[in-house]
Amino acid sequence: MFILIASFVGFTGLVALGTWLLTRKTEHSSRDGFFLAGRSLTFPFIAGSLLLTNLSTEQMVGLNGSAYSNGLAVMAWEVVAVAALVLMALLFLPKFLRTGVTTVPEYLERRFDHTTGLICNIIFLAAYVVILLPIILYTGAQGMIGILGLDEVLLKLGVVSPYWQLFIVVTAVAVIGAFYALWGGLNSCAVSDTLNGIGLLIGGFMITYFAFVALGGDGGFFSGLNIFMQEAGEAGKLNSIGPNGSEVPFFGLFTGIFLINVFYWCTNQQIIQRTLGAKSLAEGQKGVLLTALLKLIGPLYLVVPGLIAFVMAMEKFQLIQVPSSDQAYGALVAYVLPGPLQGFFAAVLLGAILSSFNSALNSTCTMFSLGIYQKMISPDASDLKVVKSGRQFGFIMTVICIFVAPLLVKAGGIFNYLQTMNALYFIPILAVVLVGMISRFVPAAAAKSALIVGVIAIAFGYFVEPFNSVLTIMSQYHFVALVFIGLLVMMFVWGALFPRSSAYQEVDVKATDLTPWRGTIWASLALLAIVIAIYWYFADFSVL
Repeated sequence: MFILIASFVGFTGLVALGTWLLTRKTEHSSRDGFFLAGRSLTFPFIAGSLLLTNLSTEQMVGLNGSAYSNGLAVMAWEVVAVAALVLMALLFLPKFLRTGVTTVPEYLERRFDHTTGLICNIIFLAAYVVILLPIILYTGAQGMIGILGLDEVLLKLGVVSPYWQLFIVVTAVAVIGAFYALWGGLNSCAVSDTLNGIGLLIGGFMITYFAFVALGGDGGFFSGLNIFMQEAGEAGKLNSIGPNGSEVPFFGLFTGIFLINVFYWCTNQQIIQRTLGAKSLAEGQKGVLLTALLKLIGPLYLVVPGLIAFVMAMEKFQLIQVPSSDQAYGALVAYVLPGPLQGFFAAVLLGAILSSFNSALNSTCTMFSLGIYQKMISPDASDLKVVKSGRQFGFIMTVICIFVAPLLVKAGGIFNYLQTMNALYFIPILAVVLVGMISRFVPAAAAKSALIVGVIAIAFGYFVEPFNSVLTIMSQYHFVALVFIGLLVMMFVWGALFPRSSAYQEVDVKATDLTPWRGTIWASLALLAIVIAIYWYFADFSVL
């Protein structure tokens, strides 16, 4: 236990020290300095931060658990992200940087009007504060308790109640994450994410390597790889094509799954704030496309371990016991990872947890300060007061989340429910942002109506009888895609019948160098070609 804790504290401390050394001279008192790292981020830090912000304990455990049950087809959540990131590099990022915005609601305010931006701001804040931040803290704390055995440590210290054990760990994670987000700003988040990203890649591949070695026995790594390919292949687990009715149906890749990825990587404030802090368009594009390349190798540590766990749990091997799919990754790690390395891996997972939490908290502060405080409370506030308001709001949100997160232990299947709820806002927001970018005549009234109609339409399709019978006719992914198309048609028809009095003119505010990276097109085509090749190589269309 001492070696485990020591290696955990050592790596965590090393990341903190490295972050301080690299950001100690950064200016944090101005709007751009705090919220956008002074628009100084280069592509390695953008990619590292994007990767770590995307990853969390829930994904490490959940996606491998899905692979255990559904096979290789769940790699769609990693691989299809590449197409969305290409779209970000080619379309969304140039538009955002040209207008010099700090948040997505700010972009909608400039393109349409103040009310449109305010509605989007409120939606994002509600989703992050009520849904995202507490879940990150809860799942992260549960993961740390399981890996480090903190329940036993706290029990020896006299903390008997599981609730108070969870509360203590939640508080520790929240305080560390808040320190990065509230005092260091985006720059500290990006640098710590990058350093943790290096550890995550090492740790993730380490688990896969040791798992193949354990499966191979005396034959070692290559023997384990051969056993895995044979057994997983015969069990139908290595098919990239998901049948209809599966968790990731193949045709859903072209509808809802694609749209979910586009929203997440192109318009989700928590994610894109890293790219908005790019030193130049070229650095931003390189960072986004490097992230896409890293996502291509993501299945090696987010999907393959779950498949290996399936093979290890087979009756002919019985190397591990897996009571449920969500426990597959934990059981695999506990079996294959040597004791001295468990502390390092726990530190890597803590880095992923902190990255998700501090990025969401930093984005929450940004949207409150720039969308609520500066617009409605104190329009004449100086940059120093705007930054201070964000820190104060972030502190309040952290305290609230500390008390809310432990309550989720009684929520049962709340996570699947909340993932469903996310569709209520991401489809309307994506539709409005996209129309704002590609049209010049669609008016603000159409955008505001789309936000409201989109939420109502999806809510009715999910929860209200007899409208929810639509999900018995088509998959959830096709349904949200249908709503998305309907919103686009509604806004374009509205714009044709009742256009703006004058065409919207996009103005280059000269916030950053907009010279594109000359390799953007070729790199994008190469990445898309690799995606197609991966799917084609592992495809068995007979399941359709």
